[in-house]
Amino acid sequence: MQVSPPSLIADNLACRRGDRLLFRRLSFTLEAGAACHVTGANGAGKTTLIRAVAGLTTPYAGSVTRNGALALLEERTGLDPDLPLGRALAFWFGVDNAAEGDAIMARLRLEALAEVPVRYLSTGQKKRAALARVLGQSAPVWLLDEPLSGLDTVSQSLVSTLVREHCEAGGIALIASHQPLDVPGMTRFAIEEFAPHGADA
Repeated sequence: MQVSPPSLIADNLACRRGDRLLFRRLSFTLEAGAACHVTGANGAGKTTLIRAVAGLTTPYAGSVTRNGALALLEERTGLDPDLPLGRALAFWFGVDNAAEGDAIMARLRLEALAEVPVRYLSTGQKKRAALARVLGQSAPVWLLDEPLSGLDTVSQSLVSTLVREHCEAGGIALIASHQPLDVPGMTRFAIEEFAPHGADA
């Protein structure tokens, strides 16, 4: 069976937080191999955009069309805080039928933390564990919300490498981050470009 290539299309999106319109008239099209970096100040709407594209919130206006399975990285890791990291990740690797769980943990430098309860991990360690979950899903569409926050320089460079490899393999990545990534050919826009003005606010 032939699998159609992934795509992610936002058409005239608008999102609110409470009574405040964060952005409007936001459109983009990402096809296989494409990465897009969304920048913007804290509170400008980056996370709201990611959650709307993921289907976790309903846009105030517009639509999102996606072809392909989705992997989402956000602040919440979904890992059981009482379990050792190795067991917590093994649960999700099993759910996702990830055959390379040990290799993924090695790639994210998590092997030495396998017996440490998730609740005792540092912010950066939890972020690397969340990235391991993303890799284990083998999903063609990645939505990454602040993937570099809390990471050291080596791990930040690894994130850029992982995104490059994902896109070179035909995947798609939409990344919301106020920090730069090194991904050749990646498009960018600032969420503030779509902030309402005047009568639109």
